[in-house]
Amino acid sequence: LKDAQVEALFAHTPCWTTPNVVVRAVQHLDVPTVVMTSKSAATHGTVGLLAAAGALSQIGFDHIRVRDDFGAPIFEEELMPYFRAASTKARLQGRVMGLFGGRSLGIDTGTFDPMQWRAQFGVDVDHIDQLEIVRRAELVEQERVDKMMSWTHEQFASIAFDDEKLTEDTLEFQLRCYLANKDINAERGLDFIAVKCMPELSDHFVPQCISAALMPGPYDSEGQKQPCSMSCEADGDAALSMEILKEVSGGAPTLFADVSHVDEEKRILYLPNCGGMCSWFAGRSDDPSDNLGRIELRPSLRPGGGAITYFVAAPGPITLARLYRVAGEYRMAIVPGEGVTLADEDLASFAEERGKHQLPTAFVEVGVDLSRFIGEFGSNHISGVAGVWVRELVLLCRMLGVEPIVMDENF
Repeated sequence: LKDAQVEALFAHTPCWTTPNVVVRAVQHLDVPTVVMTSKSAATHGTVGLLAAAGALSQIGFDHIRVRDDFGAPIFEEELMPYFRAASTKARLQGRVMGLFGGRSLGIDTGTFDPMQWRAQFGVDVDHIDQLEIVRRAELVEQERVDKMMSWTHEQFASIAFDDEKLTEDTLEFQLRCYLANKDINAERGLDFIAVKCMPELSDHFVPQCISAALMPGPYDSEGQKQPCSMSCEADGDAALSMEILKEVSGGAPTLFADVSHVDEEKRILYLPNCGGMCSWFAGRSDDPSDNLGRIELRPSLRPGGGAITYFVAAPGPITLARLYRVAGEYRMAIVPGEGVTLADEDLASFAEERGKHQLPTAFVEVGVDLSRFIGEFGSNHISGVAGVWVRELVLLCRMLGVEPIVMDENF
């Protein structure tokens, strides 16, 4: 089983089972464990379960206990979330995050302790100067760039060239940066990334908004690909939150956003990002054209020019989450919600208040008193994935020594 790199153990005690044998096997594998027996009175299975599980508790080995029949609802409702959490924990071990640049704009909540990550999550951090993206961008083969430029013109709903900020040249350089970053990830074995961008790249080169739109998604001009979680402003805990959400959901695309505004009365979070958001959320479709065809490329307001993406995220269930620390100890805010389409008048009012600073935005209705959210939430950034994954995240937190903070009145 060790050679097969199992990620969880299902210890079935169908009858009286010598408990120390179960304990030895569990300790030898040292993976998240379920101890189970049936409800049959004829088997003495409950005795075996309690003897083995009680011994595990005495030695401090965390596990869960199930007394039910195969095929019972508990398998889907309780055990599958546990196994998904266990798999995520195992797959985090040995992951590498590429940290391009350092703290951005004085955002302390984006900083983290790499050695705490190594100890608690098993994740390594490869710190790379973000100017390496710029250097490598110049070296990308023109054929790849031309192909991506043609693809961009074909796929996106519109490109608002203005001959000043957003030109063919600035857009091409953004595409070069994306391809360069993709190449660096592959060469250095980076599983997910956090890129500083502001202010150096956004002011003096180009913002990395195209990368933020495409990196976390499952496609680009070169075809289908594995999503690569990417946070902006070098926010490490956001990137790790995205990677966790990606894994518990089976590899789904993830988003990164600012907590920009809250509507307390309607319990809606307004979640834009500064120019790039995972394009998959524009349509929630497996067909890239369905998503990109809803996205406008508009001129960036940053001094470096280039494009930002503009769209309103499609409606649907979503789980928002964020790792953050209180006095050095990790917590995870878990906020299930529903992506919604704002009423026309509400969207128009929001756009008017934002003025010329229009950005890709997700609107999420949540089941938590937003005064509580504002009072407890530990960052200005939040991450999200489609679907409801609350149970998985709570179980994973238990496995990782993180305190789960579920912000929803229904959980």
